[in-house]
Amino acid sequence: MIEQVRELMEDKQLDGVLIQKRNNFSWLTGGRRNHIVLNTPEGVCQLLVLKDDIVLIVNQMEEKRIIEEEMAYVDHPFQVVTMDWYEDETPYIQELTKGKRIGTDIQMEGFEWIEPDLSHVRSILTASQLRQYEKLCHETAVIVESVCQEIVPGQTEHEIASLVAQRAIAQGMTIEVLLVATDDRIHQYRHPIPTDKALQKHALVVLCAERHGLVANVTRSVYFGQLPKELAENKERLARIDTVMNAATRPGKTLGDVLKAGIAQYEREGFPDSWKKLHQGGKTGFVSREIIAVPSAKEEIQMHQVFTWNPSLPGLKSEDTIVVEKEGNRFLTYTGKWTYMDIEHEGNIYRRPDILVRDE
Repeated sequence: MIEQVRELMEDKQLDGVLIQKRNNFSWLTGGRRNHIVLNTPEGVCQLLVLKDDIVLIVNQMEEKRIIEEEMAYVDHPFQVVTMDWYEDETPYIQELTKGKRIGTDIQMEGFEWIEPDLSHVRSILTASQLRQYEKLCHETAVIVESVCQEIVPGQTEHEIASLVAQRAIAQGMTIEVLLVATDDRIHQYRHPIPTDKALQKHALVVLCAERHGLVANVTRSVYFGQLPKELAENKERLARIDTVMNAATRPGKTLGDVLKAGIAQYEREGFPDSWKKLHQGGKTGFVSREIIAVPSAKEEIQMHQVFTWNPSLPGLKSEDTIVVEKEGNRFLTYTGKWTYMDIEHEGNIYRRPDILVRDE
């Protein structure tokens, strides 16, 4: 990954790149972590990648752990610049970069913001990253599906979320997004933060989980009793929209092309404006969504990139993570242990997650 950064430096005529974001640190260190606080994009140390050197910039409070537990996995030699925890690292960074043209992943005065370029480079996964990602995606889907198979009416959304969180944390995951909605809240809100509302018949569970810097995304639904006619019809419609979008995610197509294909299918299903009520997803990888697709998006899809599309209809959302491969796209969050619908599209059959129907 360091070589990729240096190639980017050469392309953009930079003398170095300053890495401050957590996901970029993980990308450059083979999946290691530099964070303490979970809800900030920046880590507690910086990496300055130069043409012939790497500098770790870290305060003395964090130095020992970062060097021994995180940087030990970096194959490249590096030097360390430290300061006391109560000091501002800015003068140290300015001294290290004096007279140099430096790119950075966070907008800073005097530096060139290149996060979009870094996002493009890191979004094409290597074989080792894909192996990590496959395992993460499978385990994330198993967590969500197992919770849906075990919950019972009367449990609150908070209680359901706690079951998901416990299993994710136990497997070394950091939770990026955890949403739970039950019954009418599924219809009312597209991003339902868990509340103390108790489950009656219908639950929707969303988990976006990070490990090694990579983020897997999955949604599943469960219903107790007989599905209402509207829900039974809409789940078929949504599965067709979802299939069209995932099938359209092929090299040479743009993100805008995929979204437009989805919009056209929304119209065919009789819901021409539903796509406007929730973003429809996009490219994923080292961020839950590296890029959220809009109709005008021009970025072309490439091999070994990963995507999560999340179309929705009233009371429903579909969300899985795929990788673009030569022979077709592969659903990384497919476990084979759920209930599925077989959707035919352009001569191919796509197995898409169904609503799990359980006895009351």
